[in-house]
Amino acid sequence: MASSDLTPVDDAISRLVTQARPVTDTETVALENSLDRVLARDYSVPADVPPADNSAVDGYAVRAGDVAEATVLPVSGRVAAGEAPGSFQPGTAVRIFTGSEIPAGADSVVMQERVTVTEDGITINAPVSEGQNIRRRGQDLTQGELALAKGTKVRPQEMGLLGSMGVAEIEVYKKLRVAILTTGDELVDPGQPLAPGQIYNSNRYTLLGLLAKAGCEVALCETLADTRDGTRSTFERAAAEADLIITSGGVSVGEEDHVRVVLEEAGSLSLWRMAMKPGKPLAFGSIEGTPVLGLPGNPASVLVTFLVVGMPLIRACQGRPSISLPGEQMPAGFSVGNPSVRREYVRARKGIGEDGPVVNAYPNQSSGVLSAACWAEGLAVVPENTAVGIGDTITYYSFAELLE
Repeated sequence: MASSDLTPVDDAISRLVTQARPVTDTETVALENSLDRVLARDYSVPADVPPADNSAVDGYAVRAGDVAEATVLPVSGRVAAGEAPGSFQPGTAVRIFTGSEIPAGADSVVMQERVTVTEDGITINAPVSEGQNIRRRGQDLTQGELALAKGTKVRPQEMGLLGSMGVAEIEVYKKLRVAILTTGDELVDPGQPLAPGQIYNSNRYTLLGLLAKAGCEVALCETLADTRDGTRSTFERAAAEADLIITSGGVSVGEEDHVRVVLEEAGSLSLWRMAMKPGKPLAFGSIEGTPVLGLPGNPASVLVTFLVVGMPLIRACQGRPSISLPGEQMPAGFSVGNPSVRREYVRARKGIGEDGPVVNAYPNQSSGVLSAACWAEGLAVVPENTAVGIGDTITYYSFAELLE
């Protein structure tokens, strides 16, 4: 097949993202339940964080000028975290603890390890400079500034930041509802005996796991009958229940491959066949206005195409901004001698070669070998029309980065 008959990977991703239908419905959730949800509005800082100057260490609040003039400073007070700081008497020290508010008039904190305690007070055994060991009011967040933008996916650190602002509930987009439709009369659910010609439906479980990691909700999960009418009716039902339909199999040119044909007849088909390995027979279109991503049927192809092409589409449907994954530039610990018109995504993981870190490839890269993905920790990219030799620099993406 000529390269002109195949859509380049980057063009395919751009087309999918452009045609994505972002979720618009929102809901309010408690902060503790917000992990992996997507913010539906901007969040600005309601008040300075921290709200006042506070101590970064356990020690003594002093005025730096007093330390230069006195050998011993009497201790005039004590401020525990959460207590009002009270007043500060010049020429003295105040016992203070991490997180305690700095008394007005003090301008530095001396670590307790730098102090000798006597009956008359404290002797400071290290230089003191103004501002040392003080966390200033607003040093993390300043009132009125944008803290988190609409479209941000909430991670543990965003949960903590919102908590530091006093936010107890947040407005998020409703979870993207996805229908999983696997094709093939030969598919049998795990736990059932296999008859001749049958195989277990592994793609369903790969997709269930990937969608859970992506923060989606599965609205429907069924196996399509290998008939055109059955495929069409299930598509129409899925379109009414889901924001996005993902299929595996049925997008090639066989007599029993009905997904692509049904899209052309009953909906629309805007993309078919990519310059990607594995994953050439990929389709994208819509049925009754609901986007349909048709993945190949081979198990490894399902995983790779979902990560490379499906995740940008899902991010766009979730209302998240487009991102450019940086990847990691590393020497190849493998070689590819025959350049292909298709960009190849090699199941790989990092290792140590004779000269340092390298990316190693699983020996069998067949699209039907899912065990390669269990061995791997990510994907190494072999560009189109490019041979790769050992030691050549290639781009490596971890599975975690691709699922971000």
